[in-house]
Amino acid sequence: MKVVPVMMFLAIFWSQEWEPVFSDSIIHIGAIFDESARKDDEVFRMAVADLNLNNEILETEKITISVEFVDGNNPFQAVQEACELMNRGILALVSSIGCMSAGSLQSLADAMHIPHLFIQRAQAGSPRSPCPPTSHPHGSDDYTLYVRPQVYLNDVLLQVVSEYSWQKFIIFYDSEFDIRGIQDFLDRTSQQGMDVSLQKVESNINMMITGMFHTMRTEELHRYRDTLRRAVLFMSPATAKVFISEVVDTNLVAFDCHWIIINEEISDFDMQELVMKSIGRLTLVRQSFPLSQNSTQRCVKHNHRINTSLCDHKHARAQQLEITNRYIYDTVLLLANTFHRKLEDRKWHSMASLTCIRKNSKPWQGGKSMLDTVKKNGVSGLTSFLEFTDNGTNPNIFFEILGTNYGEDRGRGVSKLATWDPVHGLNGTLTDRRLENNMRGVVLRIVTVLEEPFVMVSENVLGKPKKYQGFSIDVLDALSSFLGFKYDIYLAPDHKYGSQQPDGTWNGLIGELVFKRADVGLSALTITSERESVVDFTTRYMDYSVGVLLLKAERTVDMFACLAPFDLSLWACLAGTVLLVGLLVYLLNWLNPPRLPMGSVSSSTLYNSMWFVYGSFVQQGGEVPYTTLATRMMMGVWWLFALIVISSYTANLAAFLTITRIENSIQSLQDLSKQTELPYGTVLDSAVYDQVRSKAMNPFERDPMYSQMWRMINRTGGVDNNVEESKEGIHKVKTGRFGFVWDAAVLEYVSVNDEDCSFYTVGNNAPDRGYGIAMQHGSPYRDIFSQRILELQQNGDMDILKLKWWPRDSPCDLYSSVQTRPRGSALDIPSFAGVFCVLAAGVVLSCLIAMVESWWTRTKGSRVPSKEDDKEIDLEHLHRRVNSLCTEDDSPHKQFSTSSIDLTPLDMDSMPAARQALEQISDFRNTHITTTTFIPEQIQTLSRSLSAKAAAGFAFGGGGVPDHRTGGGPFRQRAPNGGFFRSPIKTMSSIPYQPTPQPNFGYGNDPDRGTSI
Repeated sequence: MKVVPVMMFLAIFWSQEWEPVFSDSIIHIGAIFDESARKDDEVFRMAVADLNLNNEILETEKITISVEFVDGNNPFQAVQEACELMNRGILALVSSIGCMSAGSLQSLADAMHIPHLFIQRAQAGSPRSPCPPTSHPHGSDDYTLYVRPQVYLNDVLLQVVSEYSWQKFIIFYDSEFDIRGIQDFLDRTSQQGMDVSLQKVESNINMMITGMFHTMRTEELHRYRDTLRRAVLFMSPATAKVFISEVVDTNLVAFDCHWIIINEEISDFDMQELVMKSIGRLTLVRQSFPLSQNSTQRCVKHNHRINTSLCDHKHARAQQLEITNRYIYDTVLLLANTFHRKLEDRKWHSMASLTCIRKNSKPWQGGKSMLDTVKKNGVSGLTSFLEFTDNGTNPNIFFEILGTNYGEDRGRGVSKLATWDPVHGLNGTLTDRRLENNMRGVVLRIVTVLEEPFVMVSENVLGKPKKYQGFSIDVLDALSSFLGFKYDIYLAPDHKYGSQQPDGTWNGLIGELVFKRADVGLSALTITSERESVVDFTTRYMDYSVGVLLLKAERTVDMFACLAPFDLSLWACLAGTVLLVGLLVYLLNWLNPPRLPMGSVSSSTLYNSMWFVYGSFVQQGGEVPYTTLATRMMMGVWWLFALIVISSYTANLAAFLTITRIENSIQSLQDLSKQTELPYGTVLDSAVYDQVRSKAMNPFERDPMYSQMWRMINRTGGVDNNVEESKEGIHKVKTGRFGFVWDAAVLEYVSVNDEDCSFYTVGNNAPDRGYGIAMQHGSPYRDIFSQRILELQQNGDMDILKLKWWPRDSPCDLYSSVQTRPRGSALDIPSFAGVFCVLAAGVVLSCLIAMVESWWTRTKGSRVPSKEDDKEIDLEHLHRRVNSLCTEDDSPHKQFSTSSIDLTPLDMDSMPAARQALEQISDFRNTHITTTTFIPEQIQTLSRSLSAKAAAGFAFGGGGVPDHRTGGGPFRQRAPNGGFFRSPIKTMSSIPYQPTPQPNFGYGNDPDRGTSI
């Protein structure tokens, strides 16, 4: 971006300063450049501007220039433009063109005695070839000086390939390179017995590669691919980038390839891009310029300071400088010092205009002196040191040999291996180093076979490459992230692992590696001796064993699962124990009846004892109090017994409702081999198929278990019980009675990820082989892959990858032969069906009993009850209640006699005084219970009424009191539970009564109202 201001400054400077000087200046230089080399013109003008500003070299003199552009392949145009420059009066001619035009300019310069400083420029950045020698008259001087040193590429390359001990390689060259330049190299390699091939790279590289795939047979492509392992590229950096990209993308080169790119014009930027695009090992040979690391020493040369944008290697313009640009700057600097020397010696020869057209035109008289002065001088500049020998060549040239290891990091793994110069030769050693733990920039072509969970398709979008996932893919990604390589995956054409065919060839995944169509084979691939004979395997990254996939038995529904915790005999013992304890409780109460409080009713019948024992057993309590020590001791032991039984039942019931304990007959491969009811098989021509066959048929490895299995698998020639793919075998297990023998790891994954958890697996826990990564025979990747796999196993990363696909907390039980409920899930209705059935049976039985009781009550109610059925009221309990509630100090206290009288509430209600004293709150006629409430003020009236009634002898039969006992309505009677229930009115006899002193009611003691029933 800084070029435009500089050019504008130069244009203004030339228009204002140089035109007046031109007529007076005695230093005029002409230049002819190739029309494609505009940067040469830019550097040339920049060098002249720098020197014109330096007063120490030319003092008051200034350099003027004339520049012309020509077609590098048109010698006539070059001569014509050179004549025009000579007509203007030039002291020297500088040219940067190809060999074809340079030869014509050389002849013209010799004829006109004009020093010609020639800078050879290659076409389109291709490597240089030596220019053919130009003949000149014997004894005449050669006025052409070769600024760029002669071509030493053949010498450098021969020493490099000899150091690498290459005996066979191929040379690729682009269309711009002159093949005659390496003729000497081919002759010398032939003398040393090297096998060297040549191939020209066309301009359309993609079409060339595509045509090779169409015209060559597979075997020819394999041989050609082997040839590309060692190659030399005589190309421009741009062509080399495209060519390397094409061969890498088409997988024509392997990771163990080693290529040499040789070209003087390889910049740092080009070098980084070449390393990024290539794979394997790369060696670069380019010209170098030994310069000081100190920027001040690098930019200041004797009495001249070079432009910082050109000498500072960190500057963008300096990084983009071509070799010809450097030589042009140093050429101008050399001419300036020559002119300075001539001016100091005062041997200046003025330059008159020359005419090339005339036959009698005379050459420049000062040309010989100027040429000798140029040869004697030397300058330090951008090319280190520029000088000439007697034959007009520059002897100072240096080469540096850069290289990478196999798969080094992109652009950052390049290191300086050695240097070369014509005097000392190779300085350093070149050794073909082994693969190291770095594969940056490598793209591997991987063939695979789909097998869950090792390799599965994760994304399949139309128009885009498939994406894969799985355990083997995770292992590959771990290797890729550590080693730095990339990969492309494709499926084996026949979707098989591969087996040897009758003609000796291999199909499937192994066949892709044998025919070198892939670099790596990855899937659930087991390591076998047959496969190892044709391909290489890494160390095993997972153990392998044979297993069988079976369908779980259907889980049966037990309606009475609630009874499962206890055996039937235990249930019978518990029922008998309840009856026995109930009988013992009844007998203990009958032998030693309890002392009940006054007014309490005892109901220690056998029925109540049984009910009490049963209620305490089911933790519901009882209603009948037992106060004797023997009975309490008996009940204490019974309650402890009931606690233990109920706790054991509860704990065992939870386990039985969540775990089904049903065993299956097939629990190992031995069980599978011994039975013949369930057919089983495997995949035809697979590793499992070969393993069972070899162990069954091999006399040195015969196993009875595998012999029995082979008879089942090979039944009817293996057609009925075997399948073509593993998916077909899994489907066959789920849809019918079949056992699928296959890799245990694959079967475990299928069982774990089945939605219905309908599979379980059995197998051999002792692994006899393992899964490995297959590679081409002799592949350089095997050792580095094996080393990294061992590291993954040692640091635990491999176990982490396994847990991703075979989790320990799976909801499915891999080894249970019956379908079970997932752990922690809710119980379903079938688990409690028995409990609901018991409840329904109890409801039905209760309804039946209620109907019988209702019928019995109606039948019994139609008869007159006997006198013995009446229940009497204990008036002593009543009068104690009244005395406790109503006590009055100022009135005489009257108490009822401790003797009992028969008095019904209905008789009390028939008394006039009682009717006035009682306040009836509610009469629950539907419940046969009547509740009355009386206040303390009425207690005295009630007492007097009762006393008068008693004094009268309770003659209910006469007088004005109606006799309700003979009526048809019911009267109230105390029930055993303390309440009242209705019963038919019965004829009552007279009630004896003894008067007692009138009680002293104290109303102040209990102001509250009392309630009596």
